[in-house]
Amino acid sequence: MNWRKIKCYAEKEMDIIGVQRESGKPLMVLMADKGRYAGGAFVTFKADKRQRLWDRVQGKVGGPVPKGLKSDKAEWLKPGLVGRVRFLKGEEKLRHAKLLDFRDKQ
Repeated sequence: MNWRKIKCYAEKEMDIIGVQRESGKPLMVLMADKGRYAGGAFVTFKADKRQRLWDRVQGKVGGPVPKGLKSDKAEWLKPGLVGRVRFLKGEEKLRHAKLLDFRDKQ
């Protein structure tokens, strides 16, 4: 009668295509995998790393709104920023996702 629920996570690099900031909630980056919207990932960095991310994001604001997504509550970014994301494995969209790191696309 005893059972244990275990969550299996995966990590993957994806393009950061937008950011969503709402008061009282953590910053969320919006991700795309191979050109398709994949969902959002929470940013839980300490203040200095979060500021470095925000500085890079500010230089890329003004990208196009992906097809099928609303433009309200999000700032869309120009291409060029990649993030490594940890997320719940086996789902179509990102679930329980967390941004682990970021870099400029080469």
